[in-house]
Amino acid sequence: MKKEEILKKVDCLYNMYHERKLGGEIMPEDENPRLEKTSKENYLYFTLPMALNYQRNSYTLWENANKTYQDKETHFVFDPQEVLKRPLEEVQMALTKYKVALQKNKQTEIWITLCQTIEDLFDGDIRKLFIELENDVDKIRNFIQKEKKKRFPYLSGTKICNYWLYVIWQYTKQEYKNIENLTVAPDTHVVKATHRLGLITEKELTSSNVQEIVINRWNELLKGTKYKPIDIHTPLWLWSRNGFKELEE
Repeated sequence: MKKEEILKKVDCLYNMYHERKLGGEIMPEDENPRLEKTSKENYLYFTLPMALNYQRNSYTLWENANKTYQDKETHFVFDPQEVLKRPLEEVQMALTKYKVALQKNKQTEIWITLCQTIEDLFDGDIRKLFIELENDVDKIRNFIQKEKKKRFPYLSGTKICNYWLYVIWQYTKQEYKNIENLTVAPDTHVVKATHRLGLITEKELTSSNVQEIVINRWNELLKGTKYKPIDIHTPLWLWSRNGFKELEE
């Protein structure tokens, strides 16, 4: 399919999203305790559960994260310093009470590792990562995905890292340099929608590196247009999740 034809479909999809015609505009992360957007607590709330956001229902994850935050007994898991003071069993119990962690051992370990990283590198305040790296998307991604990859389990993944940066941008008033380099987060829905639009082939859809292919195709397609890749992420996600409604021209 020609670039012009796909861009025309992108226009339709983008317009349908803003006209609320894609079957619901409530995103998983809308389930949150409505903290002060610029606060340390808000940044931590949208960071820690993200590392457990793989192969599961995102809506359920964030519903459970909010329940965990609201419960006085389990609230402490969103404070890295407090997590590191508690016995392992207590952290496990808090993360599994509302099923934020589905795997008691592995996912608790991921959570604790991330808390240790935030404490060691940023004194328990993840906002310092953005400040120290000058709010630069490329520097932040390089730091998390390459320089300190082992210290950011799962958050350093191709899909989750990009989506985390997007969520932080959406829910914290975070500003970025090089925001045009913040790519779509190629989760299952975005990949399926990309294929539906004809931007990747059937063979590419089932390839092992489909996430990288999707990122590169969107970067190429939108270069020089009025869109940044992050502009189209949510419309793609909702379009796929709600059964690919027919595009209205």
